[in-house]
This record gives sequence, structure tokens and C-alpha cells, in this order.
Amino acid sequence: MKNDFDFSNNDLFGPVVFRPAFNGASPINANQAWSLFFTAGQEDKGLGFNKETGRLFTNLLLAIVVTGALGAAVFTSIS
Repeated sequence: MKNDFDFSNNDLFGPVVFRPAFNGASPINANQAWSLFFTAGQEDKGLGFNKETGRLFTNLLLAIVVTGALGAAVFTSIS
């Protein structure tokens, strides 16, 4: 069996953010950013192409931060 895969490329197994072809210094969207976060920089399309997934994780993070700040403000006694 013959294949045409080129596994000699060092960029193949490295993080996607260090590959020369990675997005050409253009801004990434929230979905790509969360995908890079969850896969430790290995894949920028791990969550797919739906923008709502990135927005969901961003809004969840904001909700956790706001809830924590409000909880600390309410339940911290001022002496």
C-alpha cells in the first residue's frame, strides 16, 4: 500500500500557532481561541466552525467571573 503523506514535516506534530501557515497574522474569532485553549494549542478547528460555541464559552466565563465578584462582595464581611 502506498500513501502520499509527508510525515517528515516538523510542523505537522507541533502546535498550530507555531505553524507558518497559521492565519497569516489575521485576527482569530472566539471559537478558534477557545479551541486553541481546550486543545493546548494543537488545533484551531477543534470546536468546529459554529460561532455560537465560542460565544457560549465566553459568556460562561463572564458569568462565572461576575458571579464570583458579586458573591465575594455580598458574603465578605467588612470589619
